[in-house]
Amino acid sequence: MRGKLVSLQNEPELAERARVEIRDAEEAVRLAEQPLSESESELGEHRVYLAEQKVAIARARATAKHAESERPRLAQERDGARLDARTREADKAHADASQANAAADRARSEQAVSAEEAERQARELQQQIDDLKAEATERGIVLTLGDVLFATNSDALQAGAGRNLDQLVDFLRKYSERTVEVEGHTDSTGSADYNRALSLRRADSVRDYLVGRGVAGNRLATAGIGEARPIADNNTSAGRQQNRRVEVIIAHPTQAHNTQGQ
Repeated sequence: MRGKLVSLQNEPELAERARVEIRDAEEAVRLAEQPLSESESELGEHRVYLAEQKVAIARARATAKHAESERPRLAQERDGARLDARTREADKAHADASQANAAADRARSEQAVSAEEAERQARELQQQIDDLKAEATERGIVLTLGDVLFATNSDALQAGAGRNLDQLVDFLRKYSERTVEVEGHTDSTGSADYNRALSLRRADSVRDYLVGRGVAGNRLATAGIGEARPIADNNTSAGRQQNRRVEVIIAHPTQAHNTQGQ
């Protein structure tokens, strides 16, 4: 793409005859060379396609104008066959330019549709995150479930826990390509070993609930963090309550995520 543009710019008989088109092509190539995230790969492909069409248009226009400028000289040539051939070349250049214009129009239309769809999907995902009361982070979408899921020192889900988890189930059904890690956390009350074991059992209980609601088990991994990652002061009752939690980390689609059976 860049090489084709440079080649055209280095042909003086053509470069001087399509300055506007070459400038448009240069802008399109520069845009196509800008790095994009993996989630925008489709947009990147459209930009590359559009840039290639812009370069093709510039070359076709320059070739057509060059052929036009050659007509007076060719008209004086006695070799009628050669004149006919060059005339056909000019006509073909005009046809190529028309085809390139049509292709560029299609590419712009496809790009607009693709960008609109990507924007719609992004809005929809953000609304889903807001509904979950989750947070988008580098680790993924993090949903924090407080200690209302479990009774004290218990790993059995309480009766009302399903209401908090069913919305998560709906999200995971909709975004079936995403994997999940369920982390159990506790406050510092009790021994570290007991807290790790309890937090893992609680994470497993959440995983089992999700599997029971139809989420594939190979998408889910669990971990017992125990008291190791407090988010509040364990010296206060309110702080300990915040630390007693289960975090559900929903991976980004491009993240590699190895699950473990629990």
